[in-house]
Amino acid sequence: MTNRDGHLLDEWIAAATAGDSPHLASFASGLRRDHAAVTAGLTLPYSSGAVEGIVNKIKFLKRQMFGRANLDLLRIRVLHYG
Repeated sequence: MTNRDGHLLDEWIAAATAGDSPHLASFASGLRRDHAAVTAGLTLPYSSGAVEGIVNKIKFLKRQMFGRANLDLLRIRVLHYG
């Protein structure tokens, strides 16, 4: 995945579908459904890792505070720990 080999995706899907693992074949068929996005993700140098990290942090804070406080306190915590 670090080599940006998106052009090899079709070969990998064909090999995974022809293999013995039904779980891997199911995963490969899911990749086929969103082929353009998966190919772009494996080819382009862009990453949404920073955004995913922030979303993960906010979800963690929300889970920590579940049932204890309201949205105002969540906002303060997100801004303070950001």
